[in-house]
Amino acid sequence: MTVEKLVEQLQALWEEHRSQIYVVIGLVLAVGFWWWHTHQPVTDAVGATSQSSAYSATSAVTSSLATSTENGSGRVWVDVKGAVNKPGVYHLKKGARVQEAIAAAGSQTSLADLNQVNLAKELQDQQVVYVPAQGEKVADATTATTGTTDATSATSQSGQGDSVNLNTATKEQLQTIDGIGDKKADKIIAYRQEHGGFKTVEDLKNVDGFGDKTVAKIKDRLAV
Repeated sequence: MTVEKLVEQLQALWEEHRSQIYVVIGLVLAVGFWWWHTHQPVTDAVGATSQSSAYSATSAVTSSLATSTENGSGRVWVDVKGAVNKPGVYHLKKGARVQEAIAAAGSQTSLADLNQVNLAKELQDQQVVYVPAQGEKVADATTATTGTTDATSATSQSGQGDSVNLNTATKEQLQTIDGIGDKKADKIIAYRQEHGGFKTVEDLKNVDGFGDKTVAKIKDRLAV
């Protein structure tokens, strides 16, 4: 079969079945458009879901990092001592003031002398906040230090010598007095927290374990 005859046969078929061919082409185009139209939104939805998931994951990581920063470098440790109801070490937010540290320690006692304390001072990590009692003199009640408080912060300066102040001394400082051990020191601290402090050295007799003889023996080393 020559090329000329093949072309003639194709032309004849085209003329004979032209309408059917148009219908087939139309159906193919319609099916193709329908498929594209129904699958396009699904693709967009998948993309949107993927983007949403990525955003959520990023937000979670950012939030986690922010929390980690706040719980780490965003906080400071301070040691609150002296005429407060609950002396101890407290974990406060960075930028907090001395007033907030005293509040965290149960506030000051009725014997506290806040005139010697700079309540507006910003706290530093490892700082000692010492609240003196009335009649007690200290150089700086809010000293930033990595060590312990100065010995003068828990001793009376009223001419009685190097006496331990019952209202402000730490447990360790109370135990430097002969006859006051671990348990008795705890009882002294519990009494002053419950009653707002000692009014006189003789009030020590109200604490279980301290009789007349014991108080008479150690009262020269004590002050209020």
